[in-house]
Amino acid sequence: MSMANAVQEYARTLTLRSSTHYRVGPFTVRYNAGWKLKYANYAIPDRDAEPTADDVTALVDAFRERGRLPRLEFLPAWAPAVEPALLAAGFTVESRAPLLVCAREGLRAPKPVDGLRIAVPATDTEFVDAARIQHHGFGGAGEPEPGTITWLRSAAAGDGVAALAALDGAPAGAGGCTLPVDGLSELVGLAVAAPFRRRGVGAALSAWLTERALDQGCRAVWLEPGDADVERIYASIGYRRIGEKVNISLEPADR
Repeated sequence: MSMANAVQEYARTLTLRSSTHYRVGPFTVRYNAGWKLKYANYAIPDRDAEPTADDVTALVDAFRERGRLPRLEFLPAWAPAVEPALLAAGFTVESRAPLLVCAREGLRAPKPVDGLRIAVPATDTEFVDAARIQHHGFGGAGEPEPGTITWLRSAAAGDGVAALAALDGAPAGAGGCTLPVDGLSELVGLAVAAPFRRRGVGAALSAWLTERALDQGCRAVWLEPGDADVERIYASIGYRRIGEKVNISLEPADR
C-alpha cells in the first residue's frame, strides 16, 4: 500500500474507532457533538465507493439533522467516483491540500527560539490557553468550544500528543498528534497566537510534536498544511509531499 493510501486508511480507521461515528451508505462520518468546527466533522468514502444520488442526499440529510456542514475529506484516487457525484449534487471544492509526511530519518532540527518553552499542558489554565490559541488560529472568536479542550486532554492523557508553547512565559502556540494506528499519527490543530508569528514558534512546535510522536513508537507523522507558506515551514523540518487530498462541502442554499 502506498503511503498516501496508508494515510487515508489511517483517517478512516480512526474515525471508525470513535464512539460517535456513524455510517451513511458508502460513507463513514466523523461526528463531534460538542465541537462544531468543520474540520472536526466530515465524511470519508469507502475505498472505490460509487455513491448514488440517493446516497449523497442521505449523507447531506444526516449532516444537517445534526447541525453540521455537509463535508468530506479524502484522496480523490482512493475513490475516484465520489468527487463527480458530489459535484453533481452541488458540492464545492474548498481546497486541494497536499499531504505531507515525516519519518525519523527525515526530521531536521529547527532554528532555536530564545525564551521558548514547549511542554504537555497539565493544568486547567494551560489546557484552556492551548484550546484558545487553536480556536482563534482556525478563525474562531471568543472562547473555545468544549470539544477543543476535551480533545487536548485526551491526547495528553492517552497515546496521542498535546503541546503548549510559551514564549517568555506567554502562551504562544499549541498543537497535537492523534492516536497512532499502524505506526502513523497525524499532526493536527497547530496554531500560533498572532503576536508570536514569524518568530520560529511554529517550526519549533511542529518539530517537538513530531519527535515526541516518533519517540512513542510511530514510524511516521503526517499532516495537511493550510497553505503554501505553512507547507514551507513543515518542509524546513523534514516533511515531504506524498499526495493530495480534496476538501469538499455543501453550503446552505441561502448563503
